[in-house]
Amino acid sequence: MTDADWIAIGLTLRLAATSTLLLLLLASPLAWWLARSRSLWRGPVAALTSLPLVLPPTVLGFYLLVTLGPDGPLGRLTLLMGLGTLPFSFAGLVLGSVIYSLPFAVQPLLHAFENLGDRPLELAATLRASPLDAFFHVALPLAWPGLVSAAVLSFAHTVGEFGMVLMIGGNIPGHTQVLSTQIYGHVEAMAYGQAHTLAAGMLVFSFAVLLGLNLIQKRGVRLGT
Repeated sequence: MTDADWIAIGLTLRLAATSTLLLLLLASPLAWWLARSRSLWRGPVAALTSLPLVLPPTVLGFYLLVTLGPDGPLGRLTLLMGLGTLPFSFAGLVLGSVIYSLPFAVQPLLHAFENLGDRPLELAATLRASPLDAFFHVALPLAWPGLVSAAVLSFAHTVGEFGMVLMIGGNIPGHTQVLSTQIYGHVEAMAYGQAHTLAAGMLVFSFAVLLGLNLIQKRGVRLGT
């Protein structure tokens, strides 16, 4: 593999780790609210959260590009704050990845929280636990298979992103050129040997992720979660 391949791999892992951490911080309270809320807003929020599952990544990437660009509302705001614009930067890649991978973090957590039922929370309430205490010390520990699944799926989905990262980040070597766009570049250059090496690595990685998730789910079922 070339030096550019290793740089792309390192950038991909950095992007996936950063996005996964942010997704868990965002998805955990969001999934908890979706699991417990009876608000009229629950349906629209759930639909909005799941939107990346049905929309092509290029559509999401295009609207992010317009919104975050110098003529977009958020782009003007970041310029006024002296932050520049986010498109074609690592920060833009992170934002796009968080939005695009959000349902892959929310759905496993949502199912785990829904499967808890009311009994553990009622028991926590009898011990005078606050809702915040019940969430951190009861719900999250019992929902650990969903939390692990959310982390693994978010990480793996970010590693495999292509359309979103190409739209919002371009393919700038050393800055926004990730593993998927590096493979695309090798194919464009007809360097099929190098493309095969990277693609085979992603294939093995994807298989390992799916196998690991299957084992996690089976263990969660055995433990009754």
